[in-house]
Amino acid sequence: MAILTGGGDCPGLNAVIRAVAKDAFHCDIDVLGVEDGYQGLIENRFRQLQPSDLDGILRRGGTILGSNNRANPSRFAVGKNSDGTPIFRDLTEDCLRHIRSRKIEAMVIIGGDGTMTSAAWFAKQGLAVVGVPKTIDNDIMGSEITFGFQTAVDTATDALDKVRTTADSHHRAMVVEVMGRNAGWIALHSGIASGSDIILMPEIPFDLKVLARVIQERERRGMRSTLLCVSEGARPQGGQQVVAKVDPTSPDPIRLGGVGKFVAEALEKETGVESRYCVLGHVQRGGVPCAFDRVLSTLLGNHSMNLLREGKVGRMVAWQKGRLTDVDLEEPAGKQRLVPEDHALVGAARAVGTSFGD
Repeated sequence: MAILTGGGDCPGLNAVIRAVAKDAFHCDIDVLGVEDGYQGLIENRFRQLQPSDLDGILRRGGTILGSNNRANPSRFAVGKNSDGTPIFRDLTEDCLRHIRSRKIEAMVIIGGDGTMTSAAWFAKQGLAVVGVPKTIDNDIMGSEITFGFQTAVDTATDALDKVRTTADSHHRAMVVEVMGRNAGWIALHSGIASGSDIILMPEIPFDLKVLARVIQERERRGMRSTLLCVSEGARPQGGQQVVAKVDPTSPDPIRLGGVGKFVAEALEKETGVESRYCVLGHVQRGGVPCAFDRVLSTLLGNHSMNLLREGKVGRMVAWQKGRLTDVDLEEPAGKQRLVPEDHALVGAARAVGTSFGD
């Protein structure tokens, strides 16, 4: 069998690799690791995993196999036209040929919505595939939580706590921009955990005048600072998301970023209150996984092996309603799980006076 880690890295990947490979070794199954995600599958780069490769990796962040969030087998950039636009080719058949040449009978593919889209295609070709959902954004359809998310929330919460102290000292409005793409899960959880006064999410467009009123009211009531937790995908009412760059060669070409700067500058102009912004960026994807993510990763890895043993393939392991389950690989493919506006956490935040800018 083979293990592949696709898409962006996140804490807990190594814990899944460990759970899957150790289980396989106990069953006398040879395990190959695909190097650098689908890039390695395209380039026929595999390596045999040994028990010694798994020693101590439970607590390590990232992935010992490497990953790649730019390689899409069905639309892989192989060069550029004379005008600079990328040339794409469908290399899925090449990947399938490499899999067969290695006599691989089953694969555990770990990744997000884009990775699961390709995994679903391989399953349709008759390969025994089980997917494991991974993303700090917690936006995979079919699973209520993904590993890596809680560690990212802990990292963001710690940063927000630290920023609050300097905000209090200087009587500032401090904006902290967190990751999440089009979903506000990280902002919602870390915003609540840190006691942020304002949480801005993609699902609830904000009004700058409302934000200004919140800050001014806090000033009138003698509050020394205002802390804003802002998801990178947040946008003003009637406006667009702030795009940092567009990479046409990537499966996900839109790179969000810059809304924190936009909000801080607009609020200082509107209120006269000194405002600063901080972008956490990739620090949220790094570091050692927290205990919760280590446990969740182990559970999901174990469940993926159980599904393979049962012949229940073409599935993605998932966590729903407090228990392990599985869904068809097609369910998460190309979709995103967003925060419902009536979610209990949104209601709880509003009840303690948190503003969502609406």
